[in-house]
Amino acid sequence: MKALILEDDDLIAELLETVVAGLYSGVSVVLADTLGEALRQVKNNRFDLYIADRNLPDGSGLELVRQVRQLDRDVPIVMVSGRSDRESVLQAAHYGIDGYMTKPFDVANLHERLGKLLKVDQTSEAPDLKTLLRDSLEEVIQLPSDVDPSDILELIGRQGDLSAAQLAERWREEASLTARLLDVANSSSFRRSGKPVETLRDAIGSLGVPLALNQALALSLDVSNKLQHEPLRELSKTYHECALQVAKEAQRLAISLKKQPLPLQKAGLLSRLGELAVLKVLNQYAAAGGEIGTAEAEKVLEEWAQAYGNRLKVQWRLPLGVRELIGAVHFLPNDCTREERLIMRAASLLASGEQDSEECRRLIRRIGMETEETEREKSNGE
Repeated sequence: MKALILEDDDLIAELLETVVAGLYSGVSVVLADTLGEALRQVKNNRFDLYIADRNLPDGSGLELVRQVRQLDRDVPIVMVSGRSDRESVLQAAHYGIDGYMTKPFDVANLHERLGKLLKVDQTSEAPDLKTLLRDSLEEVIQLPSDVDPSDILELIGRQGDLSAAQLAERWREEASLTARLLDVANSSSFRRSGKPVETLRDAIGSLGVPLALNQALALSLDVSNKLQHEPLRELSKTYHECALQVAKEAQRLAISLKKQPLPLQKAGLLSRLGELAVLKVLNQYAAAGGEIGTAEAEKVLEEWAQAYGNRLKVQWRLPLGVRELIGAVHFLPNDCTREERLIMRAASLLASGEQDSEECRRLIRRIGMETEETEREKSNGE
């Protein structure tokens, strides 16, 4: 399935993308910020869903609706606009749209209306797993999330009293939400200033509390990525717990060494992106009728997690420094001298119970800390 979103506001476009990707498993979303770009896309591609802003820098979204309707009378088209007067709505309806949403729109309402608008055909035959894994690398990837919509709605109800710092503290262990907010914030930040956003707090501050909450709500409503298959749920819990432990060890080491802990903690939290993304695709496979057991899932994870992790780090525009810290969790060259990367590798080994390994003991010495064992060795030597 393919969807085209025509919207010149980066943050609104990213929010719409989150909602659409959450509704339709395996969707490929194309974003266009001008009417001209959207018309070029329509000329060269076929889409199953169109969402168009009305007022654009180079024309009206109604022109896109007009040209699409000349080619296809049935494809769903939704218009979003800041204009809610009766004349504007009736004019858009005359062009043959299927829905009209007024900005700022209610995310839960948008999610519900889009869900009713387009029913994706369900085939009885399960897809080929390798083909699905390969194709999904090129599509919008959203991680499975346990964020509860009711919690987000409660926060939205008192958003005027919330700060970016408070939300960052509340969401500090939510890997999928952290990654998505960094992705959206970096998308707009790079266009404005060329500078990366590297912390969850800064991402929320860049977006603003209301839009950050809307992104969180859209992600929490992502029913396509909730893991329904029991073996996959258990694996997801395992990898999420691994990431949390790495984050906690990285934070502990950073504080002991008087380093800023937040960047290292965040890298630890994001260190299992690849595994979680593969589990999302396996869940999609199981939902389509495929059979997958724990042993086979673990084999697929071993083969594909690195590719998905690398793809996500680029797709989500994570700054190079963050990518390097995440990479150090899994592998570190012997000649590396960057202290933050040494800390991340040591945190990974400590989190996995390998504190007595030669590699871990060597890293601990290099960053200027001592394990209980090395302290005992010193005492015995004296």
